[in-house]
Amino acid sequence: MRREHIEELVCPCGPHGLTLQHGAIEEQGEIKTGELRCSEDGLTVPIRGFVPRFVPDSGYSENFGEQWNRFRRTQLDKFNGTTLSKERFYSGTGWSPDELKGARVLEAGCGAGRFTQVMLDAGAQVYSVDLSSAVDACLANNGPREHLCVAQADLCRIPFRRHSFDKVFCYGVLQHTPDPRASFMNLVPFLKPGGELAVDVYLKGWAMEPYKSKYLYRPLTTRMPRNLLFRLLQWYIPKWLPLDTFIKRLPLVGRVLGMGVPCWNYHYLPLSHEQQVEWAILDTFDALAPVYDDPQTPDAVAEWFRSAQLTDVRVRIGGNGVLGNGKAPA
Repeated sequence: MRREHIEELVCPCGPHGLTLQHGAIEEQGEIKTGELRCSEDGLTVPIRGFVPRFVPDSGYSENFGEQWNRFRRTQLDKFNGTTLSKERFYSGTGWSPDELKGARVLEAGCGAGRFTQVMLDAGAQVYSVDLSSAVDACLANNGPREHLCVAQADLCRIPFRRHSFDKVFCYGVLQHTPDPRASFMNLVPFLKPGGELAVDVYLKGWAMEPYKSKYLYRPLTTRMPRNLLFRLLQWYIPKWLPLDTFIKRLPLVGRVLGMGVPCWNYHYLPLSHEQQVEWAILDTFDALAPVYDDPQTPDAVAEWFRSAQLTDVRVRIGGNGVLGNGKAPA
């Protein structure tokens, strides 16, 4: 983080500023190690690896830190040679590069930074938070940048000033929190008047889809040691993927038969075979390992936006399940 970013941070216990203590070590204009302190309540926040750490690495999000540091470059366009993240970002949010240029964007849940890259490339000032050590992957992929500030923090205690962002972006996160609705509501106060919010969440329903197989296995896999689960996926997915592709291409019955063995198969994307295997291992782990997986209906998400008194609300099925957009009243 840079010294000027300290002015953007506040104590998560209250709207008080933080000060950098003596002894901080800097490299190329970035604070590598040090300590922030709140003079009001005495809270201290360590800075390690250029990132202020408002929470420890341990907790229900540990699996995400592991997977995004292990697969740090897998889904970033600039490393995989595609525009998949860019296309998903712009089609889901409805935003344009022109309106992102110079905009202050709060990214709630950055992961390895696949969407961080898209926003930075458009010229946005991006403030990214993640509960897990995925912040290290995001920073390694996208930093150091003058317009990037990354903090390890809880979505329910975001350490930035409220009503200070032109846009708030949260994809792939809400369903993995203990209370998706409460997490959503906590994002709204960070919007400026007229600011825009874009979220997505898994779709809840009874349709027979291959991805539903995770709910058959999660009672077991969420209790497995994560290293064991990962080694299991590394072993069977490269062997199973060709047969899984054949099954899922079968007309009429492929979608149902594809539920038998959990395998997130992207045979329809412009990826090499090696990339197909890597994405399958990554996203199958992402489906089976998280402690929380709470999908929502479009009606439930629409109720969130109404209760938050947002305007210009658009909730629809798309992307990873349900997409939602809204605007803070001007």
